[in-house]
Amino acid sequence: MRIYPSKPSKVYFYATCLVDMFDPDAGLDAMALLTQQGIDVVFVEKQTCCGQPAYTSGYESEAKQVAQSQMDLFSENIPVIVLSGSCGGMMHHHYRRLFKGDSNQAQVDSFCDRVFELTEFLVNVCRVRLDDKGQPTSVVMHTSCAARREMNVHVTATELLSQLTNVELRMQDYESECCGFGGSFSVRHPNISQAMVEDKTRHIEATASDTLVSADWGCLLNINGAFEYQGKAIKGRHLASFLLERTQGESL
Repeated sequence: MRIYPSKPSKVYFYATCLVDMFDPDAGLDAMALLTQQGIDVVFVEKQTCCGQPAYTSGYESEAKQVAQSQMDLFSENIPVIVLSGSCGGMMHHHYRRLFKGDSNQAQVDSFCDRVFELTEFLVNVCRVRLDDKGQPTSVVMHTSCAARREMNVHVTATELLSQLTNVELRMQDYESECCGFGGSFSVRHPNISQAMVEDKTRHIEATASDTLVSADWGCLLNINGAFEYQGKAIKGRHLASFLLERTQGESL
């Protein structure tokens, strides 16, 4: 069981590649949420990929090089807040496995202990109490497989949504099932991936929710793309942007 520290005065922010490329506003919104908690947010501009694509494709030596380059950037002993449960799982769990038995194992473990997914950090470290300033609405949430099974952050994301007094969280059927993205899986097995995302979009649409939210942009990219292909108006957004909008009481 993870032991959580007291709330720090300063943190590093790790935006992830997909947020950087497809929704940089979500990164800015997440940093604003952290600033709301009185925390100084440090963004290291040289950050790149966490190494997960190489790692899950079997290129461990290349993944280690990427991982080491990223750890070197976050040398100060403060938390590293990651805007994705998938990338968070890679950095918190799999970095340890990549470097198991290496001479710098202790330093790697120390870094991994400092990695937190955003919702996990807000709930378990900051212990936030959100003040909902928005109008009544309904949402359905999708959690990535890694976020759910490696980081258990579907629990903390649900906790944050439950604090919003004017938001009704609606549950989709087969909520825990994969959307079919799976990184390179969707490229290597496109037909299977397509069938999976069609199931996912059908279950999401059946909730008749006003908004779809997720804390992982890989899944959002896949699900939003499927809805667009289907000609549906539904478009998911990152949970960080939704939370900031609700707590600011205005449309961003």
